[in-house]
Amino acid sequence: MEFVRSIWENDKDYMTLVEDLLESEDLLKLDDITHHHYTTRLIHSLFVSYVSYKIAKRLKLNARAVARAGLLHDFFHECREEIALMNEGSHNCVHPKIAVKNAQRLTELSELEKDIILKHMFLTTTGVGIPKYKESMIVTCVDKYCAINEVSTPLRMKAKAKLAEWSLKLSVVHA
Repeated sequence: MEFVRSIWENDKDYMTLVEDLLESEDLLKLDDITHHHYTTRLIHSLFVSYVSYKIAKRLKLNARAVARAGLLHDFFHECREEIALMNEGSHNCVHPKIAVKNAQRLTELSELEKDIILKHMFLTTTGVGIPKYKESMIVTCVDKYCAINEVSTPLRMKAKAKLAEWSLKLSVVHA
């Protein structure tokens, strides 16, 4: 599933909520970092942000907080090795804390937005605490969906190519 830029860029309501964040060169540098072996950290964050925003809007929840915190949930530049060298815990525990610090330098965060960012790794780590808000659970679940999709995409592409190769061999044998 390719996340098409025009989908979120043409949504004026969404863009109004995040356009100031997308002016940050520091945030835009996430587009230079490969994420989940397939995409960039920025595209992943935009996907999580936009899908979460659409769900929150439909459920009449705080779509603004979801859009902004969803975009900032992986706002860190360190790789797994650099995070490991910090000796503060696993990647899953540490990167949300870094993301909150980076986000706070960029914009003021509400308690809801902090909860969304800090607890988006709930279900994959312990000691973080349970998300306090429905909005936090939305971003958590959408992040997991996106991550699974991104990690599995190269595997699906390889399997599809292998099946096409086998199909071609079978058609030659049966010809």
